[in-house]
Amino acid sequence: MTASSTGFTFTDQLARTVVLSAPPSTIVSVVPSQTELLFYLGLEKEIVGITKFCVHPAELCQAKTKVGGTRQLNIELIRQLEPDLIIANKEENDASQIKQLASEFAVWVSDVKTIEDAFDMIYQIGEITARTDAAQGLCRLIQSSFEKVIPFSPKVPVAYLIWRKPYMAAGSDTFINAMLQQFGFRNVFSDKARYPETTISELQALKPQCILLSSEPYPFSQSHVQEIQQAMPATRIVMVDGEIFSWYGSRLLNAAPYFIHLRSLLTSNESG
Repeated sequence: MTASSTGFTFTDQLARTVVLSAPPSTIVSVVPSQTELLFYLGLEKEIVGITKFCVHPAELCQAKTKVGGTRQLNIELIRQLEPDLIIANKEENDASQIKQLASEFAVWVSDVKTIEDAFDMIYQIGEITARTDAAQGLCRLIQSSFEKVIPFSPKVPVAYLIWRKPYMAAGSDTFINAMLQQFGFRNVFSDKARYPETTISELQALKPQCILLSSEPYPFSQSHVQEIQQAMPATRIVMVDGEIFSWYGSRLLNAAPYFIHLRSLLTSNESG
């Protein structure tokens, strides 16, 4: 951040310059995990608009104006809210809509692919919203919790599926991949970029020890566990909380205890 007689200048994670005349008093957040982070930082009064997918914390999100979906924002409604600041994300939001909003409002955009990116995002949002101490404290708590977890060793070969028909997996250059690595998994799709399509035949050839079925964006269910299990009887198939692996804000506080639970499940003799 740099200060001048005309305001404060920030640089977002796309190296864009964002200028504010003062700390924001009206904020629109169009990224669910970052909305939860803003509430954690104590910005309940400043948040005036969120997406329909922003659901945590539930009791606070219910009272906020919904400005559409993450990729189908209601631009006119956002204009009516007259935000001082819009918090967005490169992957989760539509680039053309963000460009349009940035021509009218201050828009800070995150780009989170690694654990380090997540900490940087938290620090920077704390800075631009004048919640630096709270953001730094949150990062310390997350780092401390991560240090208490013993990752799998040797690493467990795993496939993390996010979609069905066609099956799609988390590959390299994703935050999900970074989280898998953090807790001792070896992503069998780490040699493929982003979210590659896959098939049962390819999964059989890759021979993951475990397949994790995410709760989002596709709502996998127990029937899908059974479907894949029939084709791969020697592979552990487990449904997992997608928010733990893909939400990169204050939800990371839940990651360490969740992994400890998941580790216990995967090392037990119980079925997924």
